[in-house]
Order: sequence, then C-alpha cells, then structure tokens
Amino acid sequence: MHKGSTYNITKLFLDKLSDKNPEITEFFMPKHTPGFCVGCFNCFTKGEDACPHADTVQPIVKEMEKADLLILESPCYVFGMSGQLKTFLDHMGYRWMPHRPHERMFSKIGLVISTAAGAGTRKVTKDLKNNLFYWGVPKTYCYGKHVGALNWETVKPEKKKQIESEVTKLAEKISREVCNVKPGIKTKVMFKIMKMNQKSNDWNATDKEYWIKKGWINGKNPW
Repeated sequence: MHKGSTYNITKLFLDKLSDKNPEITEFFMPKHTPGFCVGCFNCFTKGEDACPHADTVQPIVKEMEKADLLILESPCYVFGMSGQLKTFLDHMGYRWMPHRPHERMFSKIGLVISTAAGAGTRKVTKDLKNNLFYWGVPKTYCYGKHVGALNWETVKPEKKKQIESEVTKLAEKISREVCNVKPGIKTKVMFKIMKMNQKSNDWNATDKEYWIKKGWINGKNPW
C-alpha cells in the first residue's frame, strides 16, 4: 500500500488512459487482502461463495468481471510478487480454465506492472501474466522496470522521462485494443484441452455442471 515506484508508474498508465474517461476501480493490498487460502477446496467443489473468505474475495471478482482492462501490479520482492497479492491470487484458482472460467475474461486485455531497484521484474510480470492467461484473458502486456532506486522520489529524472515515454506509447496501444481483442490460438487450444478434460471429469461435479450449463462441453465457445 505504500506509494512507491510501482504505484506511481501505474498511476502514469491510468493518467494516459484517462482521455477516454474510464471508470477506474482500485484495490490495494494488504487493505483488501483476504485471509490466507486454507486449501479447503470449497471453491472447487461447493462453489466460490462457500470460500471462508468469500466476503472479501467476491467484491473484487465482481469488479474484475465488469472491467474491460485488468491491471495487476506488484513491486518485486525477492524475485516474486508481494505475498499479499499472491494471497489474493491463490483464491482465484476456481476461475482458472481447468475449473470455472468466466466468459467475459475471454474479451479482456491485461496489463501487468512491476518495478525493482535491481533485478527481478521479469519474473514478477511473467507470473502475473500467467495468472491472467489461465483466467482466460487472451492478451496481456507486461511492463517491468528496474528503477535503480529504493523509492520513486530518488529515481533519476532521466529515468522518469524514459518511463513516461514508454508508458505513453504502451498506453496508446492498449487504448486502441480495449474492447477489440479476441482469443488467439494459444487460448483457444488451452480451452479445447480443458473442454476435453471436463468431458471425462468424474471428480468434480461442480466444475462439470458449470461447463454443461454454459454449453461449452457441447461445442459452444465463450467468445
């Protein structure tokens, strides 16, 4: 929740995207972090509302389902995302394609952002992008930056100028593609594999019933 380099770069993106007057909903960890996932499997076998932390998780999920652009961001902590964000993402396992992906995820764009004083942002952005992919998000852009400073105030002016230029270009590209993205071959292949798995699913009736209700097992696609 501290307003460091990652936060400030994210705000730069939001400012550059604001020419389209977007409605922006933000969540901050640990303020909105649910309790640790306890591995009860309720979200898989009984439904997401049976999660002991559903009251914290589901308001975030509902906002993500409505959004056209999803931004996940985290500073790099020992070559990984923050533990608070990971705790939230652990609760999203039921929304992965092997289980019960939401159909609107297949029409969204993702943006993942990370900063570090030194190395490690590539690992963070890769992990965040993987989460979005398995939710069904077909296209995700990554922005990782080694800022060479412990906080935003001490980032060199020339570095900030470079960051603003890069953010402007990427934000323009994202603006053109929001609401115009469709799943590519990788997403379609993964979905087809998961469809085959659900046809033979004999261990989780909740997941299989979800796929049947959506019509996906019988050939309908979510896009």
